[in-house]
Order: sequence, then C-alpha cells, then structure tokens
Amino acid sequence: MATEVTVPVLGESITEATLGEWLKQPGDKVAADEPIASLETDKVSVEVPSPVAGIMGEHAVKVGDTVLVGAMLATIDAGDGAAASMPAAQPAVTATSDAAPAPASDSPAAAAGQQAPSSSSDGPAALSPSVRRAVLEHGVDPSTVKGTGKDGRLTKDDVAAAAASTPAPAAAPAPAAAPAPAATGGRKEERVRMTRLRQTIAKRLKEAQNTAAMLTTFNDVDMTAVIAARAKYKDLFEKKHGVRLGFMGFFVKAATMALRDIPSVNASIDGDDIVYHDYADISVAVSSPGGLVVPVIRDADQMSVAQIEKTIGDFGKRAKDGALKMDEMKGGTFTISNGGVFGSLMSTPIINPPQSAVLGLHRIDERPVVVDGQIVIRPMMYLALSYDHRLIDGREAVTFLVALKNAIEDPTRILIDL
Repeated sequence: MATEVTVPVLGESITEATLGEWLKQPGDKVAADEPIASLETDKVSVEVPSPVAGIMGEHAVKVGDTVLVGAMLATIDAGDGAAASMPAAQPAVTATSDAAPAPASDSPAAAAGQQAPSSSSDGPAALSPSVRRAVLEHGVDPSTVKGTGKDGRLTKDDVAAAAASTPAPAAAPAPAAAPAPAATGGRKEERVRMTRLRQTIAKRLKEAQNTAAMLTTFNDVDMTAVIAARAKYKDLFEKKHGVRLGFMGFFVKAATMALRDIPSVNASIDGDDIVYHDYADISVAVSSPGGLVVPVIRDADQMSVAQIEKTIGDFGKRAKDGALKMDEMKGGTFTISNGGVFGSLMSTPIINPPQSAVLGLHRIDERPVVVDGQIVIRPMMYLALSYDHRLIDGREAVTFLVALKNAIEDPTRILIDL
C-alpha cells in the first residue's frame, strides 16, 4: 500500500513552491518524519518530511518544477527496506524512459553523493539542503563527521572543518603511454536557473526602487565607547547569558530608541494613508545559502541587549542551516543590514517594502578625527540611512541618525533611556 506525500501548507498567502532538491531516491529506506525533499518558497527553503516509514516510491515531479499546496510529490511504499536492495549485476531501471544512466565516477564528490541519500533513522541525521550541497562540494563522507547542530545534525561549518582537516588524496600516476591532453584554450559559461528565493529578492528590490522616492543620508559614529564596554564585559556577559556580546545588540537597542523619537522612520505608506506603529519589529538581514534573508525581531523595543543578542544569534545559526521558518520573516517595521561583516566601507541599502527606511552598518576603521581641537585616531564606522522621501523628510532622517550616533558614542544613554 502506497502513501502519498503532498506539498504541505507553506504559510499565509503562499500557494506554490519550487522543488529544489530530492533528498531521497526511489528505493531508499525512509523513516517517519525524515526529510525526503526540499521546497523553495519566496522566503525560505522548506523540508518535506515523510508521513510514514517505508520505501521511497516514484517521484511525481522533477527538480525545478513549480508545485501547488496539496499537490502530490511522491509516494511512500510499505516495507522494511528489503526491496531497496538490488543484485550488483542487475542494472537499475528508471521510471523515465528517456533518462540516460548516470556515468560511474570515482571522485569523492560522487561517492558522497551516492552515500548521502541512503541516510535513514539508523544512520546519521538527515542533511539539510545547504549541508548536502556542502558535502558534494567538499567531497566529505557525512557519516564520518560529528555534527554540532541541534540533535547532532551536521552544519556547513562542520563539513568545511572536516574538509580542511582531511588531506587531499594523492593523484594516481598517469599511464606512461597516455599522451598529454591538448590545451583547448576555450572559455566556459555556466547557465544556472535562479532559485525562487533569488527571484523574489530581485523582484522586491526592483519594486522598491520603482515605487519609493529613495534617498540615502550618511553619518559616522565613534565606536570607542562600545568597543570598550564590549571588551570589559564580554566574558561576564557570555557566562551569564550564554551568548556572545556583539555590536548588533547595541545598534538594535539604540535604533528602537531613535524610532520612538522619530515615528515616521518606523511608519509605512498604505495607499493614501500613513500607518504608524507603536512597536518596533526590527528586521535583521542575515546570509543564507540561498541569498539574503530578513528575519524579524518582534517587539525589539521591549527587549534587553541580551535578549536581542540571543535572538540574532539564533537567527544567524538557523539561516546557515536553512531552518528559518516563514512566519519569522513576515512583518517588520524597520531593517538593519550589517555589510561591515563582509568588509563594506560604505553603501546605499535598499528599502525592504512596505517599510520606509533601512539602516546600513559598515566596517570599523581607525581614522584621524578632531576631538577637542586635537587630531586623534578613533575607530569609526559609517552609517547609512536609506528612506522613502515621500514619507520621511531630510530633517527627520538626519535627526534619527544623530540620535543613533549619540546613543552609540555614549552607551549610558541606552541604560538610562535617554
């Protein structure tokens, strides 16, 4: 008896997705709730679990196909895995008549690709799509790597560390009679279809440029006080709260205070109306294998710096593993994007609709500045506020940046809510 696997409910207003990857192949043993496929939505990648234990049946759709919620993806046949085995001399028969047999390969990547789909409830934990790609890229056997993620799951960092610690295999000597291949000197191109997430990012960013009257205002901030506070308290902070003390906690808290003083920066336009929010849901841009995603810190204005740091740390870790939920990406009244972690000196960030402003943080550089008539060297960072000029005037944008600058240069203001 076969059980159908269908596209699960993906969230409010999301009715379709793209099949990004099959994690199980026909004939593989499957445990109940084990991921068998990965779906790409407009926001995140979603793993589809098997509803029952059994043997993976035929795939109903191909990688890259668009599927609707409720549509059948595959079937799970009842069994204990005996049907999955096949005599070595008997060639496998595929369901599609025009599919060519895959050529044999001795490369580590091919070996990893053959081993990865065979994981079950008796073997290593199921790999997420991002980790599976890393396994194939580095040619690492996932069964030999100890996972540091939740429930012992492998992460991309685990795979990269294993690849770095494994010496490259010695190349087999070429046959003496084999002539050296002639250099072609040609240039190669590779055409790769955009993921649904990348398509959505492109569409939304262009929509923001076409709709909003965007303008960017800059300022700089002396990071001396925050760096000193972090150096003094980082060990005690981590011991008490179980998370590292970074700079984002200070900036998010300072931004919520500035948003309270300049409410138009925290507002949005809806038709001919302006919607003001008496709360601050801060969208924090983080990197994921599929591109930039923006999870939301709900009610950040009510959180302590420690709570903010814990939330950001959790978002960053789960974004790398492709484990963020779609509900965590919805909403948001203001966005903070930290390009400084990649070395950016200055940028003009693009608004995240329907929000009306986004704050860009950049790298910290020691630069000469004038303090009390003296030229001194200070760790400085450029701040950039891009905003919708239809709603936010230049005076309000500058006032917001100055309030943020004052709070960062004198963190006591954050403590006493000044």
